Amino acid sequence: MKGLAGHVTKPLIPGTKLMCHDNSGAKLIEIFGVLGAKSVRSRYVCAGIGQVVIASVKKGNPDMVKKVVKALIIRQKKEFRRPNGMRLSFEDNAAVLVTDDGLPVGTEVKGVVAREIFERFPKVSAISAGIV
Repeated sequence: MKGLAGHVTKPLIPGTKLMCHDNSGAKLIEIFGVLGAKSVRSRYVCAGIGQVVIASVKKGNPDMVKKVVKALIIRQKKEFRRPNGMRLSFEDNAAVLVTDDGLPVGTEVKGVVAREIFERFPKVSAISAGIV
């Protein structure tokens, strides 16, 4: 997996509820873990754009509710810096469900995704409405 360029701030901690912006059947998910996160004892693990989190489905189709899923964060409210110095933020926190291989579960993504997602997960950005 390709590393992220720039400095992505990580504002999302366990307990954060995100909207799931794909057509996989989940509407609202809650983060309870971050894949590959390294932390210090007694400190929350954090996640930002382009990271895969482990979450549970809180709202959605009845067969999806209470399931443990992996989700990719595609947008965050907190601004982050790109290598060219530009700062970027979105109006909401959003995620899409992915498989263990990083392939999207749904067939379309509502809204735009960040360019950092395009570089690391090209299949997710291919089904999105646009790239910012």
